[in-house]
Amino acid sequence: MGKGGELTAGSGAVPAHLRRTWSLERLKSLGEVKDDIIVLKHLWFGSKRGDTHAQRLESFYSQQAAKYDRFREKFLWGRRPMLAAAAARLREGADLVWVDMGGGTGENVAMMDEYLPLSAFKAVYVVDLCHSLCEQARAKVKARGWANVHVVEGDACEFRVPGGAADLITFSYSLSMIPPFHDAVDNAVSQLSPSGLLGLTDFFVSAKYDTPLRQMHWARRFFWRSIFDIDNIDIGPERRAYLETKLERLWEVNSEGSIPWVPYLRAPFCVWLGRPWADAAKQLHHEQRVEAPALFPPTFLYTQSWEDPEPDMRVMRINGDDTVLTLTSGGCNALNLLLHGAGHVVSVDCNPAQSSLLELKKVAIEQLEFEDVWQMFGEGRHPYIGRLFESRLGPYLSQKAYAFWAGRLWYFKQGLYYQGGMGKLCWVLQCLATVTGLSFAMRRLANAPTLAEQRRQWDSLALVHFCKSGPRLLVWLFSKLLALLLFNRVVLWFGGGVPGKQYALIKRDGIPIETYLARTVDGIAENSHLRSSNYFYYNCITGHFLRDNCPSYLTEAGFSRLKSGLIDRLTIASGFFLEELRARRYSKVILMDHVDWLDDRTVRELAATLAEQVVPGGIIIWRSASLSPPYAQVIADAGFSVTCISRAQEGAEWTYMDKVNMYSSFYTAVRK
Repeated sequence: MGKGGELTAGSGAVPAHLRRTWSLERLKSLGEVKDDIIVLKHLWFGSKRGDTHAQRLESFYSQQAAKYDRFREKFLWGRRPMLAAAAARLREGADLVWVDMGGGTGENVAMMDEYLPLSAFKAVYVVDLCHSLCEQARAKVKARGWANVHVVEGDACEFRVPGGAADLITFSYSLSMIPPFHDAVDNAVSQLSPSGLLGLTDFFVSAKYDTPLRQMHWARRFFWRSIFDIDNIDIGPERRAYLETKLERLWEVNSEGSIPWVPYLRAPFCVWLGRPWADAAKQLHHEQRVEAPALFPPTFLYTQSWEDPEPDMRVMRINGDDTVLTLTSGGCNALNLLLHGAGHVVSVDCNPAQSSLLELKKVAIEQLEFEDVWQMFGEGRHPYIGRLFESRLGPYLSQKAYAFWAGRLWYFKQGLYYQGGMGKLCWVLQCLATVTGLSFAMRRLANAPTLAEQRRQWDSLALVHFCKSGPRLLVWLFSKLLALLLFNRVVLWFGGGVPGKQYALIKRDGIPIETYLARTVDGIAENSHLRSSNYFYYNCITGHFLRDNCPSYLTEAGFSRLKSGLIDRLTIASGFFLEELRARRYSKVILMDHVDWLDDRTVRELAATLAEQVVPGGIIIWRSASLSPPYAQVIADAGFSVTCISRAQEGAEWTYMDKVNMYSSFYTAVRK
């Protein structure tokens, strides 16, 4: 947030409020510089004379009214997100009535036309108390031929909607400039239709004790409130707090934006959308601030789930009565559980970036058509991602997910599947393949028409032939060098998501890491046809999926079923697994390889909690990098019948378990 620029309809560029503004490259003429200086002069040094509020507004704005729009475009960053969020929820409406309280020059009307055609509105009222701004608005309405737009020079505390109620009322950087804000809010709320929306965007500071994602340090609160108070603008928390006593909060963003010609400082702003109370018992809870644990990268590790769902489904026998707890990872398998009929799926991850990825997938399924979802998550690229995010996706994301994706839309330009820890590792390996002349050979391997042809191409690779048949000493030296450079502890964690404790389990089995990884890759190449049935590694090699070789949520049938209502059964949580495990009882639990990461004390705590929260007859499954993970017995002792479903044959160099083939054992346990 808080980065500026231009966005035309249909553009794939990053939305205007997400790009930087104050660089000299943005200047079009010296005249624009002069206009900015005039506006800044009146902002910082302008006097506010007059006995009434209208007179004080006029003295403040009269000399800058003609330059108002261009300067505010690079300053008032909350307007577009507010309008986009409102438009997204009014898209199916007709003969709508919109009142923009404190609407100034009417620029919000022009912006709204980018998200929702003005023809959808029966009437639009731009209400403002400042005569100079209203004159600018009238000139704009006349020049653009807006027959349904009416400029009203009047008080937001007193304006009444002609003929009844409004479907949308907005306060765009205006409520902080209305001293009797209680009256303005009361007047607006009293005129909302039962299904109407009220949108607010403004500068803000938090209260001393506020909700987690609004909270500010005392020095920041003091600084910004003092700065705006000079211009008789009160950005305290009281206005939003009063709104929330009157309306149900639907959506909220708290962010910060750049200020023209003022480097480094970024002014805090909020976007808030509410509606008349429907059911107070079901109100939206305030989000908690969630930070990733120490040593996690600032983004996700996985763009897809790295566990083969087919053997999971055979073992778990998912049905409509199931409440399933799973780790999120890339989110693909959580969506697959819904398609297999689970009644409720709870997907949790301690890395909020993974939750943000799954949330984006969920909102995309709910709000977009299949082709857009396919481009985003099948191809990993979308030419118009900026526009989609601003108008269709962002308005429905949580604050956490909105903040995460607002600065990372370029992922869908460079390729989603080359981002994150494992994505970067795949990109590096592809670069190495290009440098060593193996790039074309790897793509031929990925697109081999049959498994037999795939095996032939794999075994014909010089590197593979050398590793399998070369002199043992040279192979040993080469593998150790490879392990040192590419498979060391740092690369395995940040690139492959293999933590230290899991690495120790592999060593405990006496398997060198290079042998473990060679077993993984060779097992896949020899036993699983990439082109037709192994989307995991096809994606690694090519950076995208195929329509007939992809996770189930990316098939047209799967997408349609999720969109028709199954997606509503998904709960996404950011936090630790144990916390979510304690939140409710479950019939099925998928631990993935999560327990490999835990210390002995936490393993015992997990086993005891599983015994309490899994219903009798409930099933848990997990995979491990260990041939015989020591915690299997701990889970058995807690009251489960534990069975090893499959295990990499001890002593064998090359073994195939499933389409991912990254683990040494696969377990199931049934609650007694």
